[in-house]
Amino acid sequence: QLQASGGGLVQPGGSLRLSCSDSEGTFTYYVTAWFRQAPGKEREFVAAVNWKGDMKWYSDSMKGRFTISRDNDKNAVYLQMNVLESEDTAVYYCAADSVFSWRVEQYQYWGQGTQVTVSS
Repeated sequence: QLQASGGGLVQPGGSLRLSCSDSEGTFTYYVTAWFRQAPGKEREFVAAVNWKGDMKWYSDSMKGRFTISRDNDKNAVYLQMNVLESEDTAVYYCAADSVFSWRVEQYQYWGQGTQVTVSS
């Protein structure tokens, strides 16, 4: 089971760190990704990391502001989000699969979402 947490309300320019926990360590050897879905929009890729943590992929629009990392000892993947903008408001989901893809439909395992709202 994947479980996303850490969302909340933050002011523009602020930071949040999201966590994706895997309580049973089922997905330790999987690629783990973050996606997000804003109201009225399609779910979009944010970032992904391989199981070793040495390969990372980012959406161009978030590269430089968001950092993905993982701690396999804690069965967790994190998304550090800095310099948040109102356009970052969305429900953020973590997902896992055996191989990397930019595409939503390629990910077999999903956690529930966590709401991030960027507003003054």
